[in-house]
Amino acid sequence: MDLGLKGKTALVTGSGRGIGNSIAHALAKEGVNIIITDVSDANSEQVINDIKKHGVNCAFFKMNVADSSSVTECIKNIQEKEMTVDILVNNAGVTRDNLLIRLKEEDWDLVLNVNLKGAFNCTKAIAPIMMKSRWGRIINITSIVGVMGNKGQANYSASKAGMIGLTKSCAHELSSRNITVNAIAPGFIVSDMTNALSEDVQKDFMSKIPLGRFGTVDEIANTVTFLASDRAAYITGQVIGINGGMYM
Repeated sequence: MDLGLKGKTALVTGSGRGIGNSIAHALAKEGVNIIITDVSDANSEQVINDIKKHGVNCAFFKMNVADSSSVTECIKNIQEKEMTVDILVNNAGVTRDNLLIRLKEEDWDLVLNVNLKGAFNCTKAIAPIMMKSRWGRIINITSIVGVMGNKGQANYSASKAGMIGLTKSCAHELSSRNITVNAIAPGFIVSDMTNALSEDVQKDFMSKIPLGRFGTVDEIANTVTFLASDRAAYITGQVIGINGGMYM
């Protein structure tokens, strides 16, 4: 199935590893050139080489999404290399979990700054590029806890709920320039972090999922590629839950 994305360029934040890296690979398989950004460039050469195996161009830029000057400088460097951004995936995120009464102010600030302010910084910097070309796709990776909350994650839940509000407001503002803005809210997705949970904890989560299994990073990435394509041209301001029915 040709999604008509060949030749487009996507910037995926926090894509040096994890879900972000899977998203980058899924887009690259559709012929999308990839701009990898991450706060660390430790494995940048390997990440670039892996993406290029799909026959697309790939560049890596070190960027701290929480720092507006870092974002501005990164976008400036991208444009100086005569590159554009057609698709933005705001994926970068962190957690600092604790019960509310034990939650440190610095951990609240860090999570809100990276997850929510980071999405704001990147969207604000890249939207003018898309507006000029009158085409764009912005996809925000939020979370199931952004719509249902979760004990011990007041900061994370608030940041992800904020991303949903940001998504809807930006969808209103940018729609006249043929730019769609949507969010994906993953549920329990198999990852290094979830694999580290005890068997009892995993069983407890599993009991709450009607489909009876955990999700995969590919299922997140495949939805991103759909939302980035013209097959989703009439979808904007939406939150797509990928959670096996854990939240309906």
